[in-house]
Amino acid sequence: MHFSRRQMLAAAAVLTGFSSSPRVQAQASAWPAKPIRFVVPFAPGGTSEIVARSVAAELTKQLGVSVYVENKPGGAGVTAMSEVAKSPPDGHTLILTHVGTLAVNPFMLKNQPYDVNRDFAPVTLLAKVPNVFVIHPDVPAKNFQEFVAYAKANPGKLNYGSAGNASAGHLAMEYLKLVTGMFITHIPYRGTGPQLTDLLAGRTQASSAGMPALGAHIRSGKLRAIAVGTQQRIPAMPDVPTVAELGFKNFETSQWYGIHVPAGTPPEIIRRLQEESFKALRSSAVTERFATDNAVGGGGPASEYAEFVRKEQAIWKDIVARAGIKPD
Repeated sequence: MHFSRRQMLAAAAVLTGFSSSPRVQAQASAWPAKPIRFVVPFAPGGTSEIVARSVAAELTKQLGVSVYVENKPGGAGVTAMSEVAKSPPDGHTLILTHVGTLAVNPFMLKNQPYDVNRDFAPVTLLAKVPNVFVIHPDVPAKNFQEFVAYAKANPGKLNYGSAGNASAGHLAMEYLKLVTGMFITHIPYRGTGPQLTDLLAGRTQASSAGMPALGAHIRSGKLRAIAVGTQQRIPAMPDVPTVAELGFKNFETSQWYGIHVPAGTPPEIIRRLQEESFKALRSSAVTERFATDNAVGGGGPASEYAEFVRKEQAIWKDIVARAGIKPD
């Protein structure tokens, strides 16, 4: 079997996390040599951007160069992933990766212009954020059970919005539809912000997203939280039940976000970036923000994130097939 030099370097980054090569050490010692671009494959206004900007702000302080967030939505994340895959593997271009781009797109989309496991190298898991299921107050349902019953009695009448195909919200709602047997039409948007605009206006009736994007609207009464996707209730909403406790045993879905870089990025740079990310995640600014949003910080080594992604891919490959999730 033939492996390219780029593939071997990516493998070394994951399996060893270090290198004694003088050339690689020289590259790492010179990093960062310029501002670092942190690409987010979704529109502004969602949980992904909140996580990215929180971490980027701390990395900017720690590294002494600007780590700036660039939103690049489109194609269920494919647009941004394609561009980053072709970027120089020098540690100056990062991408925020998540469940959709890494664990769903490979099984939902045909002919992607890259291989997520070959053309990117993992750095670290940044955060896990609980999925919250919400409905507009005009929906004649006060709780989860009533919502499911209403949707089943009115198949196709309700619409739910998401940040786009393969977004965490899309996946969570399709998974929920699969286990409950209800039918709700999916309306994909170009980001959480745009889809929330229509949900708040009552043009769509339901959604699933993270607490960072939904919390204020739930507290104000503009949206009604009916369930959470984690196995345990979340502190911010102790009265909102989990889907699992409502009769759907083992149901669990959360949004998760991490950092990847182009394959071939020197292992020493990947290790340094992971260490700086770990430090940023433990800063008071990030821990306080994450606590507010019920997010759980990560920061572990690249090998740990790689194994986490492998497990998620196995889970979502099965769900994509069973739920018939397809690009709209």
